[in-house]
Amino acid sequence: MDFTSDNASGIAPEILDALACVNVGTASSYGADEVTARLKARLSEVFEHDLDVFPVVTGTAANALALATLTPPHGAVLCHELAHVHADECGAPEMFSGGAKLVPVGGAGARIDAALLVAELAKLPAGNVHNVQPATLTLTQSTELGGVYTPDEIAALAAIARERDMHVHMDGARFANALASLDVSPAEATWKAGADIMSFGATKNGAMAAEAVIVFNAGLARDLAFRRKRAGHLLSKMRFISAQLEAYIEDGLWLRLAAHSNAMTARLAAGLRSFQGAELLVEPQANEIFLRLPVVTLKRLRDEGARFHPWPMPGDDRAVRTVRLVTSFQTTPEEVDRFISVASG
Repeated sequence: MDFTSDNASGIAPEILDALACVNVGTASSYGADEVTARLKARLSEVFEHDLDVFPVVTGTAANALALATLTPPHGAVLCHELAHVHADECGAPEMFSGGAKLVPVGGAGARIDAALLVAELAKLPAGNVHNVQPATLTLTQSTELGGVYTPDEIAALAAIARERDMHVHMDGARFANALASLDVSPAEATWKAGADIMSFGATKNGAMAAEAVIVFNAGLARDLAFRRKRAGHLLSKMRFISAQLEAYIEDGLWLRLAAHSNAMTARLAAGLRSFQGAELLVEPQANEIFLRLPVVTLKRLRDEGARFHPWPMPGDDRAVRTVRLVTSFQTTPEEVDRFISVASG
């Protein structure tokens, strides 16, 4: 019963097979191999758009490189106050950009509220040398609380950004989970809704260490190759990253894995609603649950081997605590049902 994180899961068998296949023979180094070339073509097909792709090995690197490409040192990145780039990346976006400022914005369910975005932008007048200049809006999909932005919501926020000549970045660490929940095309959920660039995550959903920066707006890719090299993410044996990403999107594997993960979260949420003392703080839409339980119940779960992270939230006290539960492509119905059984006493 390990619900600590989808990062705790292993590697999908199909991706392991792809790694074994690409391990035969030799290949050109530093991304000049056939697999990386194929990856760009395949992703262009999946997203219905000619694009550039820059594989890297961590989500933090993908986010920081993407935001640094869009944001000058005197610029501002508008993000949700709970966004990973703001709360969990140790200042990497600021460092990679040479000092750009992250400006947090509120909103329920870790989704940026349009009115609050407008209000924050009003505090940063264009051309005023005394304040940073808004340059980038970043949206996390799925959100840090397990919700999703609809294409219409993305488009509305992107329109506000466009009024200030800003670019739009999407942190897609769990993009597959959001897509499986929305049941829309990758194109509809990204560039058609206004995204210029995205961090495309695979590690949480079955890869070993494979992420990518995907650039939909060709003019934005000019210096990203140099930034990636300077940051130490131009791997000499890039084919082993590209092969994972190629296998990930082949025949819809990424969406099948994410759909299973989402289904396990839905099963878990349905079971937890059935007994008194459990409170779901946010309606789960992807593969994360934020749940308030009595402390005695949490102890019983831990004693029975359940693993999860505490997640302090307003309203917690000595008697009840909030925890985060995350499912993955490896989560089984048996694990979910056992957790529900133990929690219900």
